[in-house]
Amino acid sequence: MSTSTACVFVLLLCILPMHLTAASEFSFLEQAREDINWLVSTRRALHRIPELLYDLPLTSAAVRGYLDELGIPHTPAAGSGVVGMIGTGGPPFVALRADMDALPIIEASGVDFASEHPGAMHACGHDAHMTMLLGAARLLKAVEHRLPGTVRLVFQPAEEGGAGGERMVQEGVFQDVGAAFGFHVWPSLPSGGVYSRPGFFMAGAIRFELVVRGRGGHAAIPELLADPVVASAAIITALQTLVSRETSPFDSAVLSIPKLVAGRGRAQAHNVVPNSVFLGGVVRATSDAAMQRLRARVAEVVAAVAAAHGCVAELDWAEDATPYYPPTINDPALHAFADGVATGLLGAGAVGEYEGTMAAEDFSFIARAVPATFMFLGIRNETLGSVHGLHTDQFMMDESVLPVGAALHASLARKWLEREAAATAPPVQDEL
Repeated sequence: MSTSTACVFVLLLCILPMHLTAASEFSFLEQAREDINWLVSTRRALHRIPELLYDLPLTSAAVRGYLDELGIPHTPAAGSGVVGMIGTGGPPFVALRADMDALPIIEASGVDFASEHPGAMHACGHDAHMTMLLGAARLLKAVEHRLPGTVRLVFQPAEEGGAGGERMVQEGVFQDVGAAFGFHVWPSLPSGGVYSRPGFFMAGAIRFELVVRGRGGHAAIPELLADPVVASAAIITALQTLVSRETSPFDSAVLSIPKLVAGRGRAQAHNVVPNSVFLGGVVRATSDAAMQRLRARVAEVVAAVAAAHGCVAELDWAEDATPYYPPTINDPALHAFADGVATGLLGAGAVGEYEGTMAAEDFSFIARAVPATFMFLGIRNETLGSVHGLHTDQFMMDESVLPVGAALHASLARKWLEREAAATAPPVQDEL
């Protein structure tokens, strides 16, 4: 074979897989759209059975059942988590992740497939996340014989405060994984669009509890008391200066205290100053260094302000129950890859950059362990009423985006495996 003929042959080999890959991406989306009824019924079945943190017996059984129907082997992880496997069983490995747990919220959405578990609701879209990953499993299983590697389907428990992502990393779920992808439905972004950014994407967060103890008594004789209510009010105000006066305007931080319970709460008598006040808060920052600084200053300010009011403060970061979630940092190169895949699948008009958010996400633990990127999938659709925020009792889901998520998951996995296989393939030798 001449050198020129060999070059033409190699060029054709390079062009043909690109064409076939593009066609398969399109067919993923078309097939997912044909699966819309299955996707909707699956999501609604999962929506009816919300469960919390690691206590997911029905949800886990449902996921395993769907995988069994598809002939996809799976193993348990992190207690109630499930990890499925599609492909050769060997390297390269790519991971697709969906969270499973719900929230302790009483649903008021009014849908006819509302939660059947009082006090629990899928108000953060995790039912949709599981559904889209199961949809991707259907798509990838159909082309399993053509996958040059292995896809790990990671169904993760306890995203809502239990650090299930960290536990899965510790158990080796992401061992040997070269890339991990995940996304979250986002009700403020246009339905069907995909949004992300390289580098910082979501904040780190940690919760704290605070008890301010004073000396209560009759409200008519404050001079004899050490009022923990006044001290708590001063603490709340002083803590805000840690953001407004001690954090650079070019950085971001949020310190919120959404919970304050004085004495017996609503049962507390109006003319009795309580002995103690309970406060619950959250600190959010864009880096570990900023979080360490804020944590130190919170402790200093709380102690000093309480003492200035004749009280004492007991601060507990409660990390055993709700661990610190670090910031979610997208690998720049993998973000560029995912952006390109999404653009090829959906068109440039449906893909954009998002500034990031001060919300936290335990995909951050995965992104610390392996190259990873996280994206938002817009679900805002005013016509359908998909406008309510995450973590609200009226949260609703535009189910027309389910095929988009399923196809995007499948395309990311397949294209990444194909890219890695091509990069490690032996070079074509020219005949002499």
